[in-house]
Amino acid sequence: MAKRSTPPCEETCDRPCDPNNAILPTPGGMTTQGQQSLVSHGSAEDEGEIRGSQCDEGSLDFVKLCVIPHYESCHIRRAREKANSAGDTVSSTGRVWQLTGQHGSLPKQHQAHLSLTIQFNMATQWGLCGAGKISHDFSVAIKTLPAEDHQIAAIASRSNERAKEFAKKHSIPKVYGSYEELARDPDIDIVYLGVLHTEHWRVGLVFLKAKKNVLCEKPFAMNSRQVKELVEAAKENNVFLMEAIWSRCFPVHAEVRKLLAEEAVGEVKLVKAYFGSPQLHIPRSVEKELGGGALLDIGVYCLQFVLMVFNGERPDSIQASGVLLDSGVDESVVVVMKFSRKRMALCAFSIAARFQNDAVISGTKGSIKVLGPMHCPTTLVVNGKKTEYPLPEPCLPLNFTNSTGLRYEAEEVRQCLLKGLKESPRMPLADSVLLTEIMDEIRKQVGVVFSQDRK
Repeated sequence: MAKRSTPPCEETCDRPCDPNNAILPTPGGMTTQGQQSLVSHGSAEDEGEIRGSQCDEGSLDFVKLCVIPHYESCHIRRAREKANSAGDTVSSTGRVWQLTGQHGSLPKQHQAHLSLTIQFNMATQWGLCGAGKISHDFSVAIKTLPAEDHQIAAIASRSNERAKEFAKKHSIPKVYGSYEELARDPDIDIVYLGVLHTEHWRVGLVFLKAKKNVLCEKPFAMNSRQVKELVEAAKENNVFLMEAIWSRCFPVHAEVRKLLAEEAVGEVKLVKAYFGSPQLHIPRSVEKELGGGALLDIGVYCLQFVLMVFNGERPDSIQASGVLLDSGVDESVVVVMKFSRKRMALCAFSIAARFQNDAVISGTKGSIKVLGPMHCPTTLVVNGKKTEYPLPEPCLPLNFTNSTGLRYEAEEVRQCLLKGLKESPRMPLADSVLLTEIMDEIRKQVGVVFSQDRK
């Protein structure tokens, strides 16, 4: 049968649907010119045979020709319309697309490929849990990314009015007055958990048990027991989970990892990380009921940096000393850790004093310095040579320093989801568990006990 060209889509896409020149993604994220292995053609008698052919009205082949080649939403709408007119149905449960009807269903493996391919076309649909300051900054950061890759589809807050106000400010289409409603939304790909960290464990379990992928703000939870329960829930429900240590996703940190792999400074002998920020006037920083203290709020950044440099290795010993506020939370803490092969780390953090907030890696052949703010850096100095990594400008005022850098962790999440990963290689769940275990030990030595520790 002679091939014929197909007309362009009627709406936003003016390109013809040419299957022979299509660039199609494979499940691993690679692309292959002219690949024809995603949908079947013709009737159920084909038994899932994959082959290229002309776009016959009423056949399953229109999905290949009109959806897959260009990944525009107009193709998806067009495919749905053609399916309905042919007596077939293109449907979705959440983000899983299926085509059924008079020609029968596609084989499972092809359904999975079709669903994955459409996801490449479609923006990652974010649901925000919490309408606070960090969710505002995250929303602003998302707007620095391509709209065809990232969309905030819904906002949930315990206050419906607050959620409505947030949605209006950030042009978010769906508003929920409870977290459970967001958990039931089938169109959400991933939930950004931006509530107070005392609630991370409880609310996180709500979404994980509803089989929602979750990006959870730091600190992951109040102690390692809670973190392990979150990790176990993610595994039981086969969903993606990541602690939002956004530092790990910055270009500066990526360059640091590359330099360490190349042994650019020889053998690393000492890592130093400092973070001091006057926050005694902020209730969530000083009140025990709100999970206050320097360690959980900013010390976590220093400790994660050390673990990144030492590839998630557990320290041989931890020695911590600190002073507490009258509320019983830590004001300032100094931590010394010893690792194998005579390597050491020194961390200092405080919510009472301002530090330079930098981090230094000292090796036998040189040094790497991450200039402040080390938790969201834009400047790297390697053996005296400085390199800048500028951030995009925000469209709205931000609450926290360099918050447009949240874009990096958002894109990391999208790439992980497209590859079918259940955790991020940049911030593995094992690192999060170890990080929290180290913080548990530091709190034990310094004398900070939360109510969550007694449960």
